[in-house]
Amino acid sequence: MAWLAAPLTFRGMNAIALLGAGTMGTALGRRLLATGHRLTVWNRTPGRTRPLVEAGARAAATPAEAVRDADVVITMLTDATAVRETLFGADAAACALRPGTHLVEMSTIGPHAVGALAARLPPDVPLVDAPVGGSAGAAEAGRLVVLAGGAEEAVDRVAPVLATLGTIRRCGGSGRGAAMKLVLNTALVTAVTAVADALAVADAVGVDRRTACEALANGPLGGAVARATTTEAAFAVALAAKDARLALDALSDVPAPVLRAAASVLAAAPRPDADIATLADARTVGVAPGDKEQS
Repeated sequence: MAWLAAPLTFRGMNAIALLGAGTMGTALGRRLLATGHRLTVWNRTPGRTRPLVEAGARAAATPAEAVRDADVVITMLTDATAVRETLFGADAAACALRPGTHLVEMSTIGPHAVGALAARLPPDVPLVDAPVGGSAGAAEAGRLVVLAGGAEEAVDRVAPVLATLGTIRRCGGSGRGAAMKLVLNTALVTAVTAVADALAVADAVGVDRRTACEALANGPLGGAVARATTTEAAFAVALAAKDARLALDALSDVPAPVLRAAASVLAAAPRPDADIATLADARTVGVAPGDKEQS
């Protein structure tokens, strides 16, 4: 896997359609507008496109309308079902894609879903799977880690766009970016739930949570403590639960007891729309150096 961080020359590929204007989609859109791209945006709930329209984007009524003149189409949606319906359902994008348009799938849907999408796209529409590490703040600042999978030529063509969002990590062929995202998110959700367990033990034995977090921050869970105590990231428990299910589906019969336990914690969490940091309920303890944004 190779890293690509050097500035790249744009080759006329700056008309972008963004399908999905949730928290991360809106952050991506703001960054794309700030770096000089012409942006058309579509969202299932039209009102959510308003912030991007006010920032200079054009809103489209349907996915097909959004992609009609695009050089690059970016999907940032909740799950594989939403991506499939947006691309292939009523008024869908796939039927309006021009030959040579590049589709960049940035949702977290797993490698199998990426393969199924690639099989249904027109042969002259290359697909790059490029999920990201980082939250909305990192997206707006251009500090994401972009996990790019796909044919080398296709990744080369969209690299100037992706480089405006952060550092590109080339993961291999089609679906490899999506696969790497499952690896990273498995580490994330299991580590944050491990912090939650450690703090539960701290409570049980009478160790102050701030003291416990400071000690944990200097050990092997340091990165997880930073994520569990930050107030700067937004990765909903429900989305983390979805990603954990994707990883478990990939494992099939492999035991993976830690991931299975984390998935159960996520599924039972009382606030599915809250950030995963709420699993540990430690964001008020103030352990700060090296805070990271990850999703």
